[in-house]
Amino acid sequence: MSDLTMKIPQLVAHRGHAARYPENTLPAIESALNAGACYVEVDIQLTADGVPVLFHDDEMQRITGQSQRITQLNAAQLTDYAACEASRFGDKFSGTPIPTLAELLTLLRAWPGRRAFIEIKEESTRLFGTEFVVEKIMQQLTPLGGQCIPISYEVAALEAARTLGAERIGWVAAKWDEASHQIANQLAPDYLFTNHTRLPDNPDDIWRGPWQWALYEVTDPALALTLAAKDIALIETMAIEAMLADPTLRARACHGA
Repeated sequence: MSDLTMKIPQLVAHRGHAARYPENTLPAIESALNAGACYVEVDIQLTADGVPVLFHDDEMQRITGQSQRITQLNAAQLTDYAACEASRFGDKFSGTPIPTLAELLTLLRAWPGRRAFIEIKEESTRLFGTEFVVEKIMQQLTPLGGQCIPISYEVAALEAARTLGAERIGWVAAKWDEASHQIANQLAPDYLFTNHTRLPDNPDDIWRGPWQWALYEVTDPALALTLAAKDIALIETMAIEAMLADPTLRARACHGA
């Protein structure tokens, strides 16, 4: 394949620049944007008092080192916990706060040319109810229009987001089977996410539809380009800076705000 016809994906900073910073924190996201990420992806849980915050797990041990559930704490109580990932970084990021969705959106307003995938986590929807969680999130996303794109494993959450005005949505497929294919066709999301290991080897077997494919988790530039040759538009990576050091991938980096 010649350089003129090579397909080059855009990169999504998975939980921000999570290879070098604690995931889902503002330093991780700002680092990813500065590195040239066109897209970032974050995870959203709700606190006990209904505040959307950036956090992947309901259980807080992995990120904060303390055993508690984020869904059982009020937002004001989160100041007692640091999103430091001490098991990876030691005390380098001690004191790093757990950010709210509102704080992320304040940051994104300074980067109007970049987009964020906002993953609605099922731990929160199961506990508080899908409609309640999605409404709390969409109340904050709506003013930014298409800059923020709700995504989820949960179809009902995406349908609720559409009802509440989401311009685009992304479904995360946990399986590669006929049932999931039917869901994708019925939902017709704008983006379809899955783990790159689930993708069939034969490009003809890849589901086609109105969506753009986004695959995770990739940290090898050569693999990213191999996947792009199969019409994969977006590649999620926690190693955004290292991936964009590749001159071919760098050609599709975003520059400026």
